[in-house]
Amino acid sequence: MTRILVAATNAGGPGDRVFPNFGRAPTFTVVEVEDDQIKKATVIDNPYTAAPSGAGIQAAQLVVERGAEAVFAGNFGPNASGVLAQAGVKAIPVAGLTVREAVERYLKGELAPMAAPPSPGGIGPGMGRGRGMGRGAWGYAPPPPPGGPMEIDELRERLSRLERELAEVRRKLDELKGGE
Repeated sequence: MTRILVAATNAGGPGDRVFPNFGRAPTFTVVEVEDDQIKKATVIDNPYTAAPSGAGIQAAQLVVERGAEAVFAGNFGPNASGVLAQAGVKAIPVAGLTVREAVERYLKGELAPMAAPPSPGGIGPGMGRGRGMGRGAWGYAPPPPPGGPMEIDELRERLSRLERELAEVRRKLDELKGGE
């Protein structure tokens, strides 16, 4: 039996939507799959949703402890991705789907795991500019890693995944427009 955990928005369950931020999801829907069929779905609260820091890492440890093969969410932070990758749990980025839709698409091979954990960095408090950490110089960015066949394959996979997600969003939009 395969176990999949899905970051869910509200009460959880197969009809709930996939939450956009893994570590801050209010609930996880634990989906048991056998013979490519959903056999059981239970909901567990995410005790780390309001953690002041480290919510993603702690939620990733929860997923590992539950014995999941894969976990779905809109986005995974670099630290959570690292924990999941180290434990062999597939992190599957999903946007705009219900828990049931996401699991069904995964079982059909339509959703792919992240190629590698994202690199740290991004928006947030940093050095200077009124954050109490010094004068505030811009600094420099490290040089990008050398490109090569692996990077090209990863970019192609990412493009393919984004095209599938865009097609799904367009389909949903057309569906909603038809109901007006």
